[in-house]
Amino acid sequence: MIEDFKKFINQGSVLDLAVGLVIGAAFAVVINSFVDGLLSPLVGLILPNTDSLATASFTISGAEFMWGSVIIAVINFLAIAAAVFFVVVRPYNHWKERSATDADVEPTNEEKMVALLEEIARQPR
Repeated sequence: MIEDFKKFINQGSVLDLAVGLVIGAAFAVVINSFVDGLLSPLVGLILPNTDSLATASFTISGAEFMWGSVIIAVINFLAIAAAVFFVVVRPYNHWKERSATDADVEPTNEEKMVALLEEIARQPR
């Protein structure tokens, strides 16, 4: 049973998933810091009566709607998705395509002719 578990863990898909989760979590921390520390205060300079985008809101009948925090969440999501796509997914797909084409390269006509001549030369007369 332990051997089966080791086989399962060592499969590529499980390892890919684990690596993806770790890298995604690391990107999330970096992107959240960027948005909260730099982007939100910059947008706050543009908006009237607010220090940052996170505090942007409006009130209707005493209920406060924090639309700025929703915008920050959307920006965080889009930035994390873009970072993971361009830094991890795209290079991985490019590498995978190159590996597949390297393995599936068909011999040229010249190589086929040389192989055929060698085969003919090896045959007894």
